[in-house]
Amino acid sequence: MGSLPTLKYIQEALYRGTLTSTELLQSSIHRIEDPAGEGSNTFIKVNTAHALDKASSADTLFGSGLPPLPLQGIPISVKDLFDVKGERTRAGSVVLNDTEPAEKNAVIVQRLLQAGAILTGRTTMTEFAYSGVGLNPHYGTPASPFEREKRRIPGGSSSGSGVSVADQMACASIGTDTGGSVRIPAALCGITGFKPTASRVPTEGVFPLSSTFDSVGPLAPSVECCVILDQIMRGVPVNPLPPFPLKNLRVAIPKGLPLDHLDSHVTASFGRALKIMENAGVLLSEIKVHAIEDVNRPGSGARLLAAEAYSVHRSLLKQRSHVYDPRVSTRILPAAETSAADYIDLANWRKDFISTIEAELYSFDAILMPTTPIIAPLITELEESDSVYFESNTLMLRNTCIVNQMDGCALSIPCHMQGEPPVGLMLAGLRLQDEKILQIGLSIEKLLNQQ
Repeated sequence: MGSLPTLKYIQEALYRGTLTSTELLQSSIHRIEDPAGEGSNTFIKVNTAHALDKASSADTLFGSGLPPLPLQGIPISVKDLFDVKGERTRAGSVVLNDTEPAEKNAVIVQRLLQAGAILTGRTTMTEFAYSGVGLNPHYGTPASPFEREKRRIPGGSSSGSGVSVADQMACASIGTDTGGSVRIPAALCGITGFKPTASRVPTEGVFPLSSTFDSVGPLAPSVECCVILDQIMRGVPVNPLPPFPLKNLRVAIPKGLPLDHLDSHVTASFGRALKIMENAGVLLSEIKVHAIEDVNRPGSGARLLAAEAYSVHRSLLKQRSHVYDPRVSTRILPAAETSAADYIDLANWRKDFISTIEAELYSFDAILMPTTPIIAPLITELEESDSVYFESNTLMLRNTCIVNQMDGCALSIPCHMQGEPPVGLMLAGLRLQDEKILQIGLSIEKLLNQQ
């Protein structure tokens, strides 16, 4: 925990002149191009020449004495869902190989560039963002950092984003989260990820999976980094948030489903983190949240998501279904049977779910769960067996999707000890409680890093 350089640390080094943007970018490119590394599986496209030109320009600006921009000269990667002017948005698929390059940047890409960021390239992902494990048969699957020789899954769907940060191929990355796709790779790669309330960050210029659930969030070395990137993507001034006092903080730990079938390492890491927080004065309450127990029942949000995915892919599936990853297309196609009346029922179910869970949790400052119930399984185990693949996918998404269903916000913060398999602590809040959750996250991260 806490071993990667933060955006603030890098900003200060660039401003003082102890580091140049060119040096920083060359280091990132070296890691991407290292034949012994994961760069070829992590990036679908790398912008080497253009990025080096931007780094040189950033170094000139640093020498001019002008106040630096918030991300001036800092390499950032973006998931292959985001439109970048002049580039083809493939969404981790070969289905869109013949589409025209984007005519303009996605809103959040434009805001990153205006803040001085240098885009290192487009990171690989699960095809069309429809899986929580991160496998991609078209472009390769990068292995998560822990026990790399064994090649464990990176988590998805923002798989390349997670590995690009963990391996310092980029200082931070931007992904999307429809059911956990920022938080899962953050957890399995040992970094921090933030899923905002969906309406908080614009999705214009982002290839959709679900108009209801899609949200855009950062994967980065720390909570403070996520604060900076979140503010930039929202288009608001970059200002530090004060940490939230932990003494007498009221935190709910949902019993039942979110704590079922945890592996022994996740159980130990989560329990240790809870003990540390309890010793700091956090008021932990293990409670039954009845709405959560219904989150995976028939007629729930998963079918709503699938129906919206089918509306996006209906014509593409008719023309090119044979080109899709079959583990993606087989999850989308059954939604063809969802009627308009069914869709309305599903949307109403979600409204009721949000109302119920808000009523059950309104008296708490935050909710705590393990981000994923298990550590990262081996890539080969999932590649060789459909049943293992889908079982692992369900487990990976189980806890994180609760937050998307309730239209909430959540951080995944590393809570494992150095040298252990990465485990994420998910700190969640109700909709539009984003700043409060980030503030609490700052305090919890500091507390865990002191141990």
